[in-house]
Amino acid sequence: MTEFDGSFEVGAPELGPTGAEAEKLTAAGADDVERAAEAALRPKGLGEFVGQSTVRDQLSLVLQAAMGRGRAPDHVLLSGPPGLGKTTLAMIIASELGAPLRLTAGPAVQHAGDLAAILSSLEPGEVLFVDEVHRMARAAEEMLYVAMEDFRVDVMVGKGPGATALPLDLPPFTLVGATTRAGLLPAPLRDRFGFTGYLDFYSSTDLARVIHRSAGLLGIEIDSSGADEIAGRSRGTPRIANRLLRRVRDWAQVRGDGVVDLKAARAALTVYEVDELGLDRLDRAVLEALCRRFNGGPVGLTTIAVSVGEEPETVETVAEPYLVREGFISRTPRGRIATPAAWHHLGMAPPPGDGALPI
Repeated sequence: MTEFDGSFEVGAPELGPTGAEAEKLTAAGADDVERAAEAALRPKGLGEFVGQSTVRDQLSLVLQAAMGRGRAPDHVLLSGPPGLGKTTLAMIIASELGAPLRLTAGPAVQHAGDLAAILSSLEPGEVLFVDEVHRMARAAEEMLYVAMEDFRVDVMVGKGPGATALPLDLPPFTLVGATTRAGLLPAPLRDRFGFTGYLDFYSSTDLARVIHRSAGLLGIEIDSSGADEIAGRSRGTPRIANRLLRRVRDWAQVRGDGVVDLKAARAALTVYEVDELGLDRLDRAVLEALCRRFNGGPVGLTTIAVSVGEEPETVETVAEPYLVREGFISRTPRGRIATPAAWHHLGMAPPPGDGALPI
């Protein structure tokens, strides 16, 4: 597409994209609308943030005290399962401080030079958000130690015995690290964070509040029964709650009367294969494999993955945490075992003997 130079020809026909090109542009526009909708759902301040009351109150004290002293707050580490608001809180921290926000991710920082380039371009008081901080390269982590503590990076000039380290002073900044696996963080890095907040799964009450807020922002007409039904199937995760809300909205718009109520929520979530406990197709496939094919286990992770047609990492990181948390499967040294709750959820009786674990 060329830039418009301010001139136009009177009477010239307006030519636009046609055919496949038009379809691509329409799809891109729809994606942009969806991204914009997701961005609009993020709270802009701590007062709008629903749930996580302990972390919210602690973080408010840290920020208010730092602003009162006129200094950058201590570095912040946010840990917890995905989808609970770690990125949103990082954006809120920058917003509350009135500071710019720089976003990156641990896997993108694979060399010390990558981190040095980011740190050296920070402005005074800027907030640097590093998602999945535990996945940074070791050399970058070691550089980060000094940057967090002394606001300095040592840039190596030359190679071999003649290499020289030139110290480069950095402006005061606040690092916000997010991790889903805090145990993988090296102790020297973890100890340099002045505040650590753990985000836990949301209650159904808090999720219903999230859903009502999101529905208002998206212009969706919803009643309490519909919000409660979606909340109960959202696995304690706001990200999932907002996603299910949009899918129920689609069903209500196309097949219902436009209102998200109990009937619409149940019918829509049946179409999208989300059952009353929040289990989706992959979750049920894992349980079916354990109970029907392997008589409750024990079964190795790779065998389960082959049975459901997924990669072992997908089963382990996507399906298994929720199934373990809800007591449907148990991890043992011999493999995964289905609990009686899994058999009952599938409408089956657990076999006698040691094929199932006692509740």
